[in-house]
This record gives sequence, C-alpha cells and structure tokens, in this order.
Amino acid sequence: MSDSIVSRRRAIALAGVGVAGVAGAAAVGGALVKGASAEEPHPVEGAVGFTGEHQAGIVTPAQDRLHFVAFDVITKDRERLVGMLKDWTTAAARMTAGRDAGEIGAVGGIPEAPPDDTGEALGLPPSALTITVGFGPTLFRDATGKDRFGIAARRPEALADLPHFAGDRLDEAISGGDLCVQACANDPQVAVHAIRNLARIGMGVVSVRWSQLGFGRTSSTSTTQATPRNLFGFKDGTSNLKLEETELLREHLWVQPGDGPEWMTGGSYLVSRKIRMIVETWDRSSLAEQEMIVGRRKGSGAPLGKTGEFEEPDLDARGADGEPVLAVNSHVRLAHPNTNGGARLLRRGYNFVDGSDGLGRLDAGLFFVAYQRDPRKQFVPIQRSLSRSDEMNEYLKPVSQALFACPPGVTGPVDFWGRALFS
Repeated sequence: MSDSIVSRRRAIALAGVGVAGVAGAAAVGGALVKGASAEEPHPVEGAVGFTGEHQAGIVTPAQDRLHFVAFDVITKDRERLVGMLKDWTTAAARMTAGRDAGEIGAVGGIPEAPPDDTGEALGLPPSALTITVGFGPTLFRDATGKDRFGIAARRPEALADLPHFAGDRLDEAISGGDLCVQACANDPQVAVHAIRNLARIGMGVVSVRWSQLGFGRTSSTSTTQATPRNLFGFKDGTSNLKLEETELLREHLWVQPGDGPEWMTGGSYLVSRKIRMIVETWDRSSLAEQEMIVGRRKGSGAPLGKTGEFEEPDLDARGADGEPVLAVNSHVRLAHPNTNGGARLLRRGYNFVDGSDGLGRLDAGLFFVAYQRDPRKQFVPIQRSLSRSDEMNEYLKPVSQALFACPPGVTGPVDFWGRALFS
C-alpha cells in the first residue's frame, strides 16, 4: 500500500473526529501514559498500572493467559522504528486501561476509513492486561553483522547469544527475533487483541516472526497466588522469586547501576524456550518414578523427605539404603540455587497445546519464560546443569529459544519504550 493512500486514509479517519479530535490524537501519548498509572494491581478484571520504575508483566501477579510474539524489524529507517515504538507505547497505555488502541476506536470513525482498533475487545474489562516489550540481539546487529540503526555499541554484554544446550532441537523459524511483546491477561481475547493491534500499528515497520499462545500459568510471582501445575501434573515454580521479596529481586532480577549500559538500569533480561513435553510417555511412568525424577510429591508438592510444599529441600539427606533422598539427577536438585552458585530466576511460563503432531500425540508442553539480572550468570549455568544430567530430559524436547533485553518502565508523558536506547 502506498504512503499516499495511507496518508489519505489517516486524513479521512481524523476528519471523523473533528478538529478537537485531531488535537486530542496529537496529545494522547503523554496524557494516556500518565493517566494509566496505578500503584497496585486491581482485581482479576481490573487494570494494572502502565507506568512505573519497571515494566508491568514481570513481577505482576501472573495472569491466566499469554500471547507472546517475536517480531522482525523490516524497515531500515531508524526514525520509523522509533515512531512505531512511540505509537506502541501510546496504544499499550490505552489498552491496559481497558480502552481502544486508538483515539478513534473500533466504531468511532467514518465508514469510509478503517478503524484504529480491531474491536474484538469491545465490552470486555481490562482483565489485568500487561504488555511487556524487549529488544533482541539482532536489533543491534542483524544476521549479516550490519548495524542498521546505529545502536550496536549500546548492546549490553549480558545480551550475549545463548549457547547451544545438550538435547536442543531448535527450529530457527520459531527462535530469536528483533523485538518481543509479551501480553498477559486473565481473558485470552484481551491478550490477543493487544498483540493484534500492535502488529497492525507496526505494519511496514515490523512483521511477525513467530508467536505463542499460553494458558494455565506454570509459576506464581506473588505470595498471594497458589502454586499451579504443569502438564506433567506437578506443582511448578514453588521456589520462584516473588514480587514481595524486594531484596531478592534487587539481587537477582533488576539490572542495577553499573551492571551495563545505563539505558537498561531497572530493566531485566527475558529468556524464552518452547519445550515440547512427551506427555504420552510420561503418562505411562509409575507415580514413584515420576516423583523421583521431579524430586517432589505429586500431590502436596513437598520435596522428597519433607512434608510441606515450601520446606527447603535437603540436598544432603540419605535414606535407609544410604542413597540420596533426592536423586543426583532429579530436577529439584539440579535446579536448586545451591547447585548453581546461588543463581535464581523469576519464572513466568505457561502451558501450551498446539493441536497434534500428526502421529497421534499431543503437541503440548511448556512455554518457558524467565526474567533475570544477567543470563550469563543465571539462566545459562542453570540450564547447562539441567541439560547435562536431568532425568526429566527423556520426556522433553526443546524446540525454540530467544533472548531479549527488557528496558525499565515508562515513567511519564514524554517517555516511551526504548527512549533511552535510541536517544
């Protein structure tokens, strides 16, 4: 579509709201970003504040649904990319507050012009929608090594390419990406609406590289939440970092002054992995074997040798036969901070079922999402430990992987995602 046609359509759309509407559209970015702020999340159907020191959707109490998308940047024009990030910020502020993505809205314009909201969330509450954005390594230098946007020197050292791990069967088509958007909500339609409208706004600047829908969170990010279960039937994320643990978050989650480029201070690094779970094979394993592999009781979630879910696993305990109570290749032992130099993550993953594989098996598993202060010191050593020895690997097939630098939150009317990076 030519720029002249786009310009005429935009003019027609703006004409539908009159002179006052045009002025409002010009000012909407700052006004809405400021107005959407809130100190605390509201109930399940309410709104989560958009502005703040950190992006929402990281320590926000994990919602029930996810739509995650990675984008490729297809423009070579730095100003078009920056302009899109500004437009995305404005639209995200509106949508997280339960409003249409644009000032005109889904039905407020004239019939001759396309709406500036797709409309599938009309009448729905905000549903605790959060929208979180990250920048991938290839935004700084593309696959050919080209610095398309003059930001290669500002790439954080912590955004180093992830290594290949034992057992990985990664599909490049669903891995990586220049940008990512994580939309979480308690209504799947609200999450999909958010992603759809950002993709619409970004047309001609970005294109969808891959996307993933998720349901049934596989971790808790607040002490107010019960521990959920994954598709193996076990409680997942019992020892996850929580938003109430501010000192631990400072140590393990948020980028601190002096860690790297100043534009990332207050941000965090996101690792995603799509892990196919061979549920049919798992389902034929005995309960005792399943519990040995995980290192926890399936019912209570208690570590083996303990009675309560939140009791600390005893890595030194031995049974009457002299063998470790927690098997040396159990998931709990290998993922424990004491096994990994104290490294911890804030996990925010989801279950997925993407139909079947054509061989009579479910294409199902875990879309793993984890945030941390430095992947080189946290995710990488933990995953190396797991990939080399975890007995659970027999039932897992990692098929995608990506890494993104998520900048700090939007703080006020003139701020937008990536402002400090591109300034």
